[in-house]
Amino acid sequence: MTHTAAPAAACTVGQVIVELGAGNVRDISHRALVMGILNRTPDSFYDNGRFWGFDDFLNLAEGHMSQGADILDVGGMRAGPGPEVTLAEELDRICDSVAALRQRFDVPIAVDTFRGDVARAAFVAGACIGNDISGFADPTYLPACVEHDAAVVATHVRLGPRIPDPAPNYRDLLGEVGTFLGIRAAWAEAAGIPRNRIMVDAGLDLGKTPAMSAALLRGSDQLLGLGYPVFLSASNKGFLGELVDAAVDDRVQATWAAHALGVGLGCRILRSHDVRGARRVADVMASLLETCAGVPA
Repeated sequence: MTHTAAPAAACTVGQVIVELGAGNVRDISHRALVMGILNRTPDSFYDNGRFWGFDDFLNLAEGHMSQGADILDVGGMRAGPGPEVTLAEELDRICDSVAALRQRFDVPIAVDTFRGDVARAAFVAGACIGNDISGFADPTYLPACVEHDAAVVATHVRLGPRIPDPAPNYRDLLGEVGTFLGIRAAWAEAAGIPRNRIMVDAGLDLGKTPAMSAALLRGSDQLLGLGYPVFLSASNKGFLGELVDAAVDDRVQATWAAHALGVGLGCRILRSHDVRGARRVADVMASLLETCAGVPA
């Protein structure tokens, strides 16, 4: 399957609007938003707890903001297998962090959790986006988002968060991922979340081999047909390390390339550890896409 026409299609996609919580409306027709990753975990795959200290966490957030972050994303549990994190522990990690960010910055805050109770508490503390890598497996999740007028990210995962999946198998990778996301987005709409508050994410490296994740990235344009803004979480991921034979701390250029390709294929929210790099990629791609679409300078 080839995608040679997809960048041109991205030029003519028309106006795309996303609402990041009630009233926070952004035009993402050509300009991707950058979400800065903030891990409140001692065992993140990327920083391995380097920002676990609360002052270090806040300093990282300050850095993300100074480098152009549009959104901050707070997670209290790693996505992959690891030591158990109880509900109480996750609440403790998330709630004070979100409250501190809300006090300091006027920017949408996402909570990276698959627990409805954590999402609800984070919304009370000031978050406005539920970033759920389980595909809304917790039946309390979407009601919490509706209650607090939050936006949501529906992510594909084959088995579930934190579950080892060493030999994933798909008959039709892109088709199955697209169908899953379409169903989950429909759940969100049926729960009462407006369509422009729903984003979809292919879930790169979540129940996929490196080759599968690369194929999904190349097929990002196919998710546009679902009619929701497409979210890209590729930053420093394992499939990029496989492609360029690079350790986790040496994937910055590979991440830039993934972001550029993703934006060219229609992705409009870039979740990134490197906000400065993602911001530059997003801005350059916006200029190119606007020129392609004939938008006046």
